Amino acid sequence: MTWEAVGELALDCLFDSLKVLAVALVLYVILSFFENKIAKLLERKKRMAPFFGSLAGAIPQCGISIVGADIYTKGHITLGTLLAIFIACSDEALPVLFGDFTGKWYMGFVTVGIKIVFASIVGIAVDLIDRKNVTKVDEHFENCHIEEEHTHIGCCHHAIEESEKENRWYEHLWHPLLHSLKIFAYAYGISFLFGLLILGVGEENLSLFLTDNYYLSPLFATFIGLIPNCASSVLISNLYLEGMLPFGAMLAGLSANAGLGPLYLFKDKNHLGRAFLIMGLQVLFALILGYATIWVRL
Repeated sequence: MTWEAVGELALDCLFDSLKVLAVALVLYVILSFFENKIAKLLERKKRMAPFFGSLAGAIPQCGISIVGADIYTKGHITLGTLLAIFIACSDEALPVLFGDFTGKWYMGFVTVGIKIVFASIVGIAVDLIDRKNVTKVDEHFENCHIEEEHTHIGCCHHAIEESEKENRWYEHLWHPLLHSLKIFAYAYGISFLFGLLILGVGEENLSLFLTDNYYLSPLFATFIGLIPNCASSVLISNLYLEGMLPFGAMLAGLSANAGLGPLYLFKDKNHLGRAFLIMGLQVLFALILGYATIWVRL
């Protein structure tokens, strides 16, 4: 590994990460206008809530999982809907996949489609089994007035209700810009460190390790996905784009990754058992999806 090679790596990572920044900024500016509406939609569409939850979770915005956890703890959505949101989440993986203009950019659409369908099925099945929870949510709606003002917590723990006019620049430009720059930093840092690893260890040796442990790759990716940080989804998608992870393993890792949403559940110290159960179910379904698609070559 020479300094010249490191310099070339740094430049390549910079150009790749700038593409991710451009995609992320456009997406987050657009989504900043709909985050509050998504929360209200999830609360009102009770019967089809898992399906709408999976659609919301598929949106590449790490705040969606926090919104889901927030309204779940307030009793406004079912366990099935929450799981649908968490499983459908891909966090910052989609800007990375869509930003791969010369490679597998189209896999972003395939990933979203599969995860929406799977998350919807899981959410509906869980609600059919856990009828007691569905009844509890229905009773909660009968006894509370959703029309009243209440605050939802979004990405980076900011409130997502309609703000005063003077805060709109923050909501629709400044915050998306800051969030996109954070993703840019993650993408650049991980790409650079991953590139150094390949230069040091050797791409062939790293490929051999992952190939030799092919059947454990969904498990490895799931453990990475459990890291409550945007960087984990960026790492998983980069490993896939570099050919180090099979498609099924990427699906497992991204299904286990729901940003800071699962962590939000642990804020309630009186329901830690419930939080662990939800995370356990999420991991179980992520592994099922990963191993069910491990033979898919995409």
